[in-house]
Amino acid sequence: MYSAAPKAKRIEFRTPDPSCNGYMAFSAILMAIMDGIENKVDPGEPLDKDIYGLPPEELAEIPSAPGSLDEALAALQENHEFLLKGDVFTKDVIEKWIEYKIENEVNEVKLRPHPHEFFLYFDI
Repeated sequence: MYSAAPKAKRIEFRTPDPSCNGYMAFSAILMAIMDGIENKVDPGEPLDKDIYGLPPEELAEIPSAPGSLDEALAALQENHEFLLKGDVFTKDVIEKWIEYKIENEVNEVKLRPHPHEFFLYFDI
């Protein structure tokens, strides 16, 4: 975004994975945007630092998104009231989505070794 006004430069949009259900993902993103505007959520100050080069103490103070599907589903389970506004999503749809993802994706991955584990340990 190009503007001389600092308040006009605040935008971040992280698109979902292309394998997602776009109807659900973009609806949820729009609901989150509307919730942030409605509740006047302060996004904080812009971060003009390379987060990959920060010392761990400084990095620990920077808020971050969930690092895995398991963490994202836990966050969704804790905070999904904004998705229920306007009957865009229903409670049963959200609960079933979380249940399905845990049973069919999170747990299935946990049951199997990661390919990198083969690299690390297979020839020992």
